[in-house]
Amino acid sequence: MEYFMREAIKEAKKCLFIDEVPVGAVVVKDGKIVGRGHNLRETLKDATAHAEILAIQEACRNLGGWRLIDCEIYVTLEPCVMCAGALVNSRIKRLVFGAYDKRFGACGTLYNIAYDERLNHRIEVVGGVLEKECATLLSDFFKKKRGL
Repeated sequence: MEYFMREAIKEAKKCLFIDEVPVGAVVVKDGKIVGRGHNLRETLKDATAHAEILAIQEACRNLGGWRLIDCEIYVTLEPCVMCAGALVNSRIKRLVFGAYDKRFGACGTLYNIAYDERLNHRIEVVGGVLEKECATLLSDFFKKKRGL
């Protein structure tokens, strides 16, 4: 788990050079990365350009379909409602995330979209993997942004 979370962290660190909130994601199938993404909302001027969405899109292109049934996604921050919905819709098997998101977390913190029995698909969720490293990346970014 840590290996792929470190790959997601590498994606998140790309954001630091382009003044984006440092969140990264990788989609894995059969032990291989099939999709990568990092936040590009400011760069693309697109509210949906979250790391998870971009990683899912690349995985779908690489695998030739929208169903990511046997895939896992590793994300440095607990997904928001939009991204959690995309994970459910893409049929991701397992979500592994680093830092919990007290403000927007939709995979256990505020909501649990990933395992909502009312939906047609549920996702195994593992939170807190390399949590301190992921959380520090975000807090350092915002401290710098605020000039602290």
